Amino acid sequence: MKSAVETLNPTRVRLSIEVPFEELKDSLDAAYKKINQQVTVKGFRKGKIPARVIDQRFGRGAVLEEAVNDALPKFYTEAVNEAELNVLGQPEVDITELKDGETLNFTAEVDVRPTIEIPDYSGIEVEVDAIEVTEEDIDKSVEQLRERFASTSPVERAAEDGDVVTLDLEAKVDGEVLEDGVATGLSYTIGSGELLDGVDDAVKGVEAGGEATFTSELKGGSAAGQEAEVTVKVTQVAARELPALDDEFAQLASEFDTLEELRADSRKRLENMKQYDQATQAQERVLEKLLELVEVPVPEKLLEEEINTRKHNLEHHQLGQMGLDLEKYLEIQGKTAEEFDTETKEAAVKGIKTQFVLDELVNKEKLNVNQEELTEHLMRRAASSGMSPDQFAQAVVEGNQVPMLVGEVARGKALAVVVEAATVKDTNGEIIDLDDEEEDETTETTSEETPAAEAEATEDKPEA
Repeated sequence: MKSAVETLNPTRVRLSIEVPFEELKDSLDAAYKKINQQVTVKGFRKGKIPARVIDQRFGRGAVLEEAVNDALPKFYTEAVNEAELNVLGQPEVDITELKDGETLNFTAEVDVRPTIEIPDYSGIEVEVDAIEVTEEDIDKSVEQLRERFASTSPVERAAEDGDVVTLDLEAKVDGEVLEDGVATGLSYTIGSGELLDGVDDAVKGVEAGGEATFTSELKGGSAAGQEAEVTVKVTQVAARELPALDDEFAQLASEFDTLEELRADSRKRLENMKQYDQATQAQERVLEKLLELVEVPVPEKLLEEEINTRKHNLEHHQLGQMGLDLEKYLEIQGKTAEEFDTETKEAAVKGIKTQFVLDELVNKEKLNVNQEELTEHLMRRAASSGMSPDQFAQAVVEGNQVPMLVGEVARGKALAVVVEAATVKDTNGEIIDLDDEEEDETTETTSEETPAAEAEATEDKPEA
């Protein structure tokens, strides 16, 4: 076999492959054997039909076609390996010449990872928000805890803001009560915004036993997105009573003996949260600076696949779970279809570039992923997916996604190397020292849901 590589552009090549006919012998034998098992010829036992009879009855062309389809993947893979190409996705194969007994010539066009030069990134400088926890922040945190320990007691008066009311609801569209538009005994805090738009104004001023009617756009169910006439009956009004902010509350709501200790703990937790946000912000901004330094051509076909994948996941998974379609989603977001397409393309380009650059860094820095790191990442991914670690691990193995997870961890480590080399200052001008703990968040930053970019298919089989 002979092969040659022609570079069509920085992300696509054409392989020209010439195969002497004698190298097709194994595939020809396999073709005759396969056809033997599929056909019957009077006078011959199944599987024992001579090759010359198959040629006469079914045509030599059918045998050659079967043999070529069997041989193409092997010769294509050999040519890819010989040229040391890092291919992406399936090739487009064209048989240019097939002479029985002489030669098989074919071409294969395929996307390849572009050659990327990683520049010196030690000079990257970024600014992040300073970690500042105010007394107001602590007050808000303690107040949220206080809300959780509020008690309620029924009152004989009209409902007011902050009251907890028990409601019966009935929704009609075009005068017809929806099958899934009836609910009884709902507990709702006025002002929380957890029910339909307009319900707060409708129930305020209504006493137990009273009812009101209002119109609202339904957020979910069989008539999601449609205007409905909603009748709401108040069956009970209860006032919320907050516990006093004192040492007794601290003992009730926490492991601390005093309110002062509880507030000190709240400060510490808020500082930790802001430190986490600061680390994530640093990673995102360092990554943006790194991408600005590197020229990364993006394969057109890969980009198209990535855009389609992102749209499919949004429409059929995320929005579907919320009972929305794309049109309604864009209306809520206040975006046009053109703006959505532009944003999706920009995100896809960034995701692919990020993966290419960080993968190159993994190779350059010779980064490896050990079992402990992979297990920790798997646990985090399982938690975010709502699955148990065992269920997630089984799904990963069955879907042959282990290499994808290894890639995510490796890219996280690569970005951590760049962040460590960068100068990170907060808005007060203080230099921030980011330690290795941030690798946990880094992986989330770098796994930008680029399934199309995962389609590195050196072993993918072409089809004629």
